Amino acid sequence: MTRAAASLVLVLVALSSTFTKYVPKSGQRISQSLSRGWGDQLNWVQTYEEALSLSRSTNKPLMVLFHLEDCSQSLKQALAHDDEIQRILDEDFVVLNVIETEDQNLSPDGKYVPRIVFVDPSTTVRDDIVGPYSNRLYTYEPTDMKHLLENMKKAKKTENSE
Repeated sequence: MTRAAASLVLVLVALSSTFTKYVPKSGQRISQSLSRGWGDQLNWVQTYEEALSLSRSTNKPLMVLFHLEDCSQSLKQALAHDDEIQRILDEDFVVLNVIETEDQNLSPDGKYVPRIVFVDPSTTVRDDIVGPYSNRLYTYEPTDMKHLLENMKKAKKTENSE
């Protein structure tokens, strides 16, 4: 009897955590191949060109996440499980994640991963929106989600005020 009760509690805990996850307005989930685990409910675009075009046409800022295939799982988990970040990305941003790039415009302070760069709808890389580290301006650690959230709000506010 105790074993059955423990199993029931585990099932209920698993179900309750499933129901508290952010659900996008569209109610749709995309395949994990584009999200690469960074937020399966977001509508990730496939290419930088597509992202710029969508950013211009929707007048939404673009957030580009650069990483390696085997990038830090803890950062991926922190970003993917932060409901407020996921909601704002879903509603107010065009999102693209890429495995490293050769584009120097998107590497203003060097090539390292992970890094997050914001681009406004006029296609200007926002080199004024940086993370908390002076030696890697565009990187964030799992404990920096509040800083990332503030930077997202800054990218969104600047976009809305122009």
